[in-house]
Amino acid sequence: MSESTAEGSTHGPSEEAVTDAVTDAVRTWRTRADACVLLDGFHALKHALRFGAEIPLVLTSDRQGAFDLAAELAPDVTGELAARAVAVPDEVLRTLVPRLHPTRIAALAVRPSRSAQLAALAAPSRTAPVVVLDQPRNLGNAGAVIRLAAGFGATGVVTTGTLDPWHSTVVRGAAGLHFATAVEHLDVAELPAGPLFALDPEGKDIRSYEIPDDALLAFGSERSGISPELRARADHLVSLPMRSQVSSYNLATSVGMALFHWSAGHEFS
Repeated sequence: MSESTAEGSTHGPSEEAVTDAVTDAVRTWRTRADACVLLDGFHALKHALRFGAEIPLVLTSDRQGAFDLAAELAPDVTGELAARAVAVPDEVLRTLVPRLHPTRIAALAVRPSRSAQLAALAAPSRTAPVVVLDQPRNLGNAGAVIRLAAGFGATGVVTTGTLDPWHSTVVRGAAGLHFATAVEHLDVAELPAGPLFALDPEGKDIRSYEIPDDALLAFGSERSGISPELRARADHLVSLPMRSQVSSYNLATSVGMALFHWSAGHEFS
């Protein structure tokens, strides 16, 4: 074995090889970023890996820190993380993301096809409700709802109106859990079949209903409520228990309460 080979095996890749790897990774990122979903931070990446997302690139400026986090919080993804993560300098990573996450890791994921998402939402034998956000406005709230829906095992989350449910801020708020449930934008006329329960202050107490597994649970904005189009489509108007002096709940809180009511008697793996 030559001296140079021996040194390579002792000291790892040469500086030139490391530079080439960084250059290739940056080129790949810039080529694919616009068509992919940004996974911002370790927890978003962890969830995407767990739920089978296609992830073409993972970059980190703290490779050992990422491995330590995985070993402590998510040992089930350590192997995939080790195989995928490319180390890049901190200053390089900062040029590729809007804001560097404290865990110093970012990844690109392929958005699931619309046809696959629609098929999941329209499945005739759904085992959990579809959450409908009617003309939501707040990106962070939408992300929190998707995270809740994933936790309850909901079939999916649909938004109407102008908000993009795959906006990077929504993905950040959902901690990468878009890949754990079906997430799509639809018009009211395109909503999947199933009994639609729309939350409305004048509706009947939701506790008087047993919510079926194939239901659609629809929520309007805190200010405007549900739209006339969705109200006309609704099979039931339901309300959440709330003392009279309180005007409303946060959107994610309302979704959590409704899903908790549905989940009574269901077992979760």
